[in-house]
Amino acid sequence: MSMTYLERSNTHILIIDDDDRIRDLLSRYLSKNGYRASTANGADEARQKMQGLKYDLLIVDIMMPGEDGLTLTRSLRDHHDVPIILLTALGEADQRIAGLRSGADDYLSKPFEPEELLLRIDNIFKRTGKQLTSDKVVFGPYEFDMTKAILRKNGKQMKLTTGEQTLLSLLAGQSGGVVSRYILSDNIKAQSERAVDVQMTRLRRKLEDNTSEPQYLLTVRGEGYRLVSDAV
Repeated sequence: MSMTYLERSNTHILIIDDDDRIRDLLSRYLSKNGYRASTANGADEARQKMQGLKYDLLIVDIMMPGEDGLTLTRSLRDHHDVPIILLTALGEADQRIAGLRSGADDYLSKPFEPEELLLRIDNIFKRTGKQLTSDKVVFGPYEFDMTKAILRKNGKQMKLTTGEQTLLSLLAGQSGGVVSRYILSDNIKAQSERAVDVQMTRLRRKLEDNTSEPQYLLTVRGEGYRLVSDAV
């Protein structure tokens, strides 16, 4: 049985593929089915994004220019245990074996049905025992429901824009860790990192008693932002 929409909603997947069409198709499909999906156009961009954010699963194309998917997977396995699904247009047995030997958890040959990929992702999380239903994050009088992206203050729901929900979800999901402006900008589809600062200022006005001395949404100079929660 596949996971429910709500079970998937706090799980973040990074799609690494040099094909714009494939990235867009998979991102839209996974998002439509409840997963949070981000994309990278190659190994370099993927590494940059992984420095600033923890992902729950990677979908990696093997046939990429520069550093290919097999090399990237082998390199990541030195210090990451994140599940990896490899994609390739080559379906021969030796390619599948090479992919699994590199440390991948699963392998899917192009062309494929997006629904098959969705089921393989669900099955990986079932096997690894990942808890897809997130707990609530509490900070001060606030409670943020990671599953529904709902913020409450003293039990009363607050109104957030879509951008504010995304920012808060990213920060809450990092357990007090820093999320870079680049990552935040990419996820809210901002035109610049400066736009993130503007959004964060607006969010602080809703959450902080004194925006010049914030308690919860902290700026980490030269890096980004982090959320101070009661669990940290």
